[in-house]
Amino acid sequence: MEKMDSMSILQKVHTIWIVHWILNTSVELNRMPYHDSSRGAKRQSEQNFYELIESLPMVAVQGYDRDRRVIYWNDASRRIYGYTREEAEGQLLEDLIIPDEMREFVITAHREWLDNNVGIPADEIELKHKDGHTVPVYSSHVMIKQDTGDCEMFCIDICLSEQKEANKKLQWLASFDDLTELPNRRMMETELSARLVEAERHFKHEIAVIFVDLDNFKVINDTLGHHYGDELLRAVADTLKAEIRDCDLLSRFGGDEFVLLLSDYEGINGVQILIERITDALDRGFELNGLNYQVTASFGVSLFPMDGTTVAELISNADAAMYQAKEKGKNRSCFYTPDINDRLQHYQQIGSLLHRALTNNELQLYFQPQISLKDGKMLSCEALLRCLPEGSSPLLPDVFIPVAEKSGLINRIGDWVIESACKQLVAWKGSELDGIRIDINLSGKQLDDHQLAQKILKTLKHYDVSPTLLGVELTENEVIGSDIEQIAQLQRLKDAGVHISIDDFGTGYSSLVYLRRLPVCSLKIDRTFLLNAMEDASDMAIMQAIVTVGHSLGLTVVVEGVETTDQEQLARELDCDLAQGYLYAQPMPAANMINFVSSSVTPDKDS
Repeated sequence: MEKMDSMSILQKVHTIWIVHWILNTSVELNRMPYHDSSRGAKRQSEQNFYELIESLPMVAVQGYDRDRRVIYWNDASRRIYGYTREEAEGQLLEDLIIPDEMREFVITAHREWLDNNVGIPADEIELKHKDGHTVPVYSSHVMIKQDTGDCEMFCIDICLSEQKEANKKLQWLASFDDLTELPNRRMMETELSARLVEAERHFKHEIAVIFVDLDNFKVINDTLGHHYGDELLRAVADTLKAEIRDCDLLSRFGGDEFVLLLSDYEGINGVQILIERITDALDRGFELNGLNYQVTASFGVSLFPMDGTTVAELISNADAAMYQAKEKGKNRSCFYTPDINDRLQHYQQIGSLLHRALTNNELQLYFQPQISLKDGKMLSCEALLRCLPEGSSPLLPDVFIPVAEKSGLINRIGDWVIESACKQLVAWKGSELDGIRIDINLSGKQLDDHQLAQKILKTLKHYDVSPTLLGVELTENEVIGSDIEQIAQLQRLKDAGVHISIDDFGTGYSSLVYLRRLPVCSLKIDRTFLLNAMEDASDMAIMQAIVTVGHSLGLTVVVEGVETTDQEQLARELDCDLAQGYLYAQPMPAANMINFVSSSVTPDKDS
């Protein structure tokens, strides 16, 4: 705003300087000796003078005689003040455009200039329009013909209405959200600060901060487009406003997040009642593009003074509570407790270690062989990610993978895994491991990347690796329920030769009908079924059903978690194809794989 104001001031000064130069030039010409030879020059001078003034469409110029009656009124004056030239000529300055409160000052200042040569300084003032409203202008003044006694005062006014409106808009935008017209984060924090000061004066004063985050807003935004996403945010804002009191403050914090400030809310029960009311209102849905869309929200609550006494503490803790509500399944509320921050700090520490591991090459692939139960040959191996940060204990996958998924790092980590697997396949060319397929694990979050299949195939081509040497594994819960586009990506990979496996099969939805629609090559039976099948007839029956269905669909069946020879024998009896587990080998670095192959089994290069 400061830059715009300084530029507008320069423009004003430049324009007024031009008009002053014109007027002063006119004064000099009027001082020329009055004889026949100069008479034509003077008339031409006056003509040029008025033509120049009329050529400045945004500069209002008025001329007044020594009694302040209008002798000149250009067209810009008509546009700014509403009077035509005919209406203005002969009228007194103070009767036309001077507000009542300025009338005596203007008359006195004009007389001071005439009698004592005290000029009227240029300034921003508000003058009066014909219809009565005020007009902001930057006004400057020039007195001519003082030496003849026929003094004429010319006023040069530049209308500031547009600039004032722009400044007003900028000031509004500094405190309000342009889309929803709600107070923005800055105004909310200012208001919260003021309420905290007031609360400290009155010890029983209650304040609650409620974070409201729309669940799955990104899906609607990506599906329907940003136009409908904006429309939804406006509709949600209106719905929230309808449920709160006049003394409550609703603000748009950013994106799909809103923050509510409550005072005197009748305890925790009052907060819960309001959240239930908002939830019910959201459940009614919103009509977008002719369809009704259901919207849910997650709520996080912090209370003054138990959960914080500063703006930063209360907002941060309400935000942390909201994320806790998200983790518990969304569409619910969570009140802040100290242990939430402990989990949040742990989350942030893990996220920081992952960032560093990506930067410092502290990720590593370990490999666990998958053995044929028919001939004992290793046909493939699963690549298992390890995070080995320098100076810290190794991070287990079940610790860092959820953090990577929530933080958005999973795609970067996934790209690293894809490239590292391809590099390893290149390194094994010509060795005893040449021809062994590497199966990498994909996160369901990676399936949301519309370019995933293209990215994998492009990386394989870059390293000149056959797609048949790479496999991808997704858990049952991640792949069951995939949308058409996600299934199409898997189909593209399978058509190219990439092996597709469903991991931990039997632990999720187990939709065998849906399984027929998926481009799958193999099923991996979760280790818990094998562990229990030795003693539980139900788990034995489930394993047998999975194997039967898998084979009937032409799929390879792999059993995980084989740790004893009895378990291996059971897997053979159930007609499983491949086995994986500690009975054969623990996950190992790539350097140990050659020794494992040499000392135990021979890879089948023809498979």
